Amino acid sequence: MMHFSCDFCGKNLAVESSNCFIVKMKAYAAKDPAELTDEDLDDDQVEEMARMLNERDDEDDAPALPRCRKMRFDLCGGCYRKFLGNPLGRESVGKFAFSPN
Repeated sequence: MMHFSCDFCGKNLAVESSNCFIVKMKAYAAKDPAELTDEDLDDDQVEEMARMLNERDDEDDAPALPRCRKMRFDLCGGCYRKFLGNPLGRESVGKFAFSPN
């Protein structure tokens, strides 16, 4: 028998229970699809390729980010409700109370 626990709080989960939720996430780079324009056709393609290769060489020094990352989390009911209420896990920012001058 497989053992499941909440990936957030560690609580034991029974898969057949109604208190077990699966959250799947997929993160990937946002890019517009390439579209050819008349200006693109006028550019010197050899020069452009050389520029792109030089940029790529410069980027090789930096650690590469994965192009796509898929994640799966098993959550209990309480953690699932918390996730739905605040999916990015941001702290709620309190408002400042300034005294009148």
